[in-house]
Parts: sequence; C-alpha cells; structure tokens
Amino acid sequence: MVEVGGFFGFLLLVLIVYAVVKTVQSDASTLGKVIWVVLLLMLPLLGFILWLLFGPKR
Repeated sequence: MVEVGGFFGFLLLVLIVYAVVKTVQSDASTLGKVIWVVLLLMLPLLGFILWLLFGPKR
C-alpha cells in the first residue's frame, strides 16, 4: 500500500475533490458517476490516474 502525507497528501486530496466534482457535473450516467466516485474514494492515487485516462469527458 502506498502511504502519502505532507504536501503530496494535501495535493492528492485537492485533486481527488476536483475529480469527484467534475465527475458529478459530467454528462455520464448515474451508475457511471457512482462507480467513478467510489473508485476515486477507495483507491485515491490509482483511481485518479485511471480517471485522468478513462474518466467521463465533458
């Protein structure tokens, strides 16, 4: 498991919040939004990278 703290942890938190907000505001289906938000919250670093690559586009 990757442990993040300090400045990098804060930066990751800000990026996760940004990704969640953008996902909720997207035109994706409700199920798609729920899956992305759960993925972002359960696996923050990997989830954010996957969101950048495959997440809902606006």
